[in-house]
Amino acid sequence: MNSGRQTIRWCCWAITTATLAGTAFAAEPTPSTPAATTVTPAVDPTGVVKPAAPATPPAPPPVPTLTAEQASYDFGMTFGEQLRNAGLGADVSVDAISRGVKDALAGKKLAASEQPQMTQYIRAVREAAGVRNKAAAKEFLATNATQKGVKTTASGLQYKVIAAGDLKAASPLPEDQVTVQYRGKLLDGTEFDSSYARGQPVPLTANRVIKGWQEALVLMKPGSKYQLFVPPELGYGMEARTGIPPGSLLVFDVELLSVTPAPKPN
Repeated sequence: MNSGRQTIRWCCWAITTATLAGTAFAAEPTPSTPAATTVTPAVDPTGVVKPAAPATPPAPPPVPTLTAEQASYDFGMTFGEQLRNAGLGADVSVDAISRGVKDALAGKKLAASEQPQMTQYIRAVREAAGVRNKAAAKEFLATNATQKGVKTTASGLQYKVIAAGDLKAASPLPEDQVTVQYRGKLLDGTEFDSSYARGQPVPLTANRVIKGWQEALVLMKPGSKYQLFVPPELGYGMEARTGIPPGSLLVFDVELLSVTPAPKPN
């Protein structure tokens, strides 16, 4: 997220999506009733008249999969999730949000003078959250560095070797293609991403990921499993990402499945 204004647009996504979806469905033509036709009874060679086959009745209209109550709850869930992902979850009043939604549905609009104030508020909240998270990361890393098996690099990356893998194989070079399985969590244990959950490993280029991963991948061997403790400076810094508040320390379980060397230049 690059600005408070973008966050505001994210927060409106659920209602906008629902509106567009409703428009799309409304634009679909309503099935018309087939015109009546005269059916000539079939006659077999013996001269016996056979009754015509009954007409196929029209299909009933589809039943909505959600009630208005369920859809309204889903809008609220989506809106709340976006606020949380933007780092605003702990700094908003649910009651005030409810009043704002009611006023907007009644036709009230936000004054132009209030929009810059909202942008400033969002920026201030995110910066404060980033400072708190960064301090928590520093405190954790200081303690974690003393734990058995944890190694700390010059950049501040910490890692622990869970499985060494094939020690005779070459480690990937920065330009190599690697295939990995991984799970990413925040300091409080909240999982924000997982290839295991999706049931599919991820191919990527070793130097086109966050700095913490770039440094770790070239240390690993095919078949190895590492646990990474990535400081904010080697992750997303003070920028928020979906499910990742600003200033967050990231904990990854990474399994290097295979390495494909980059093509050599001619």
